[in-house]
Amino acid sequence: MRIVWSLLNLLKVPITPAIWGRFRLMMRELGRSEIGGKARLMFALLIVFLFAINGLNVLTSYVNRDFMTSIENKNMDGFLFYALLFVGVMGVSTVVAVFYRYTEERLGLLWRKWLTQRAIERYLNDRTYFRLHASGELPNPDQRIAEDIRALTATTLSFTLMFLNATFTVAAFSGVLWSISPRLFVVAVAYSILGSLLTIYLGKPLVRLNYDQLDKEANFRARLVHVRANAESVALLRREGRLRARLRDRLDRLTANFQRIIEVNRNLSFFTTGYNYLIQIIPALIVAPLFIQGQADFGEITQSAMAFGHLLGAFSLIITQFQSISAYTAVVARLNALRDAMTQETAVQAPTVEFSEACGSVAFERLTLQSPRDGRILVQDLTLSIPAGVCLLVRSTSEAAEKALFRATADLWYHGAGRILHPGHDEIFFLPERPYVPPGTLREILLRAGLEQGIPDWKILDSLRALNLEGLLDKSGGLDHEQNWSDLLSLNEQQRLAFARVLLAAPRFVFLDHPSRSLSECPLGDLLNLLRQRDITYLTLGDAADDPRFYDRLLRIADDGSWRLSPPGNGTAPEEPPSKPWRPDGARS
Repeated sequence: MRIVWSLLNLLKVPITPAIWGRFRLMMRELGRSEIGGKARLMFALLIVFLFAINGLNVLTSYVNRDFMTSIENKNMDGFLFYALLFVGVMGVSTVVAVFYRYTEERLGLLWRKWLTQRAIERYLNDRTYFRLHASGELPNPDQRIAEDIRALTATTLSFTLMFLNATFTVAAFSGVLWSISPRLFVVAVAYSILGSLLTIYLGKPLVRLNYDQLDKEANFRARLVHVRANAESVALLRREGRLRARLRDRLDRLTANFQRIIEVNRNLSFFTTGYNYLIQIIPALIVAPLFIQGQADFGEITQSAMAFGHLLGAFSLIITQFQSISAYTAVVARLNALRDAMTQETAVQAPTVEFSEACGSVAFERLTLQSPRDGRILVQDLTLSIPAGVCLLVRSTSEAAEKALFRATADLWYHGAGRILHPGHDEIFFLPERPYVPPGTLREILLRAGLEQGIPDWKILDSLRALNLEGLLDKSGGLDHEQNWSDLLSLNEQQRLAFARVLLAAPRFVFLDHPSRSLSECPLGDLLNLLRQRDITYLTLGDAADDPRFYDRLLRIADDGSWRLSPPGNGTAPEEPPSKPWRPDGARS
């Protein structure tokens, strides 16, 4: 394997020794994992199959030699015997080759499943998916998890077995070829070394081109997925022209890079094709004169051709597999970049979010939030405590400041300093402006994972009825019928469904991101009153049109990040927090 790494260094591939160190660590972790025993057993079985295949190949060369010699000597009995023996050996070889391929594919699938599960765990842990999306530091992580891991496992296993098979082949056929003609053995070694060096020289650009091609393919596919995911909006806004231009641009970049790959492959094929044609004639050029001079049997010509082909194939892996190697190095480098991005620690200069089950408030201590792009101050030195029961409305002329505060409270903002304290993610919910209602059953949408059977149906029905959503049961076919909710429900219904989830979870606090944008004012007031009745304190990012009388405090954030806390009305004196829900007309309910 060291020879391979040396050749890859010669190619200047985007892979460092540290990457291969991590690769070896991954292999050790696989061996120690729950599937390690099964994987080792299957790999040992593959080694046995490789020994059997090479032994059968050597036996086939001798059977074929004697078969051809019996034809030369017009020996009918020998001809029939070796013909039957040849068929028998081929039958055994077929069975061994089929089970070898089957075991290789099973082992590759087992490895891929294990590695993909580990990648998914890392991708979803600590909201890594959000950090990668927000920073844009790594393009197409989904493709790397789905496609690159598949290529890594299948190709690594294939290459490993290929190199092992090449080693066994060299050991098996070197003696055969040397016994026929030492000169032919030397020619095979020299020819393969010269061919490998020329292949590396001609194919070096493929490494970077294949690396870029994977991203360009993923970018093009992502644009097509965007069209499908936003089909209704695109149709209503007549945005086909702009999307067509963007798709054509991605397609042009993809095809231009692939055109370059085709051109390099063309130049490489001129050499490799001629190289492979010469393999067929070289043994005859050296062994045939020995037969003519009576120093070799006729069958040795065919045996030498077979042995020469096997031996040269073993020595010429770089030539025959160069395109696969160049694509493989790109996959390894991309997966290493994915691993680095997923294991990267949160920036040191980030707000500290602390959780305490005993905490009865949401508190900000000297909180400063900055824009990730230009470092501009969005919120400066915010010190504020919101106890349970005191509802807060946040207004700002800078929507970036509002978003930063919302995400920082959810531990999703990595640029700034200060301290945030709240009861923990089980006791504070965050409802984004655009409600998240993924495909699934109504029960799965409304309840936390693992609690689907812990809350009775009557309680779910009461929450739906409180939000005028009882019609959803008929529309969806019941609590346990899977639906694509984004197509079935309006934006208003999706937002109310998100509120129903809050009511069922009953957290101490809920942070709302501009709920009035997807709900009309009157239903929003009813929803806020419903939260008060359930003793759920709400903090709201609001617009100028939001009625402040549903709140106990108003936080204003200016464009320069400065802030001011005041009562929700126009007066300067603090107002008594309402003990009962408020109505827009000011009367207590």
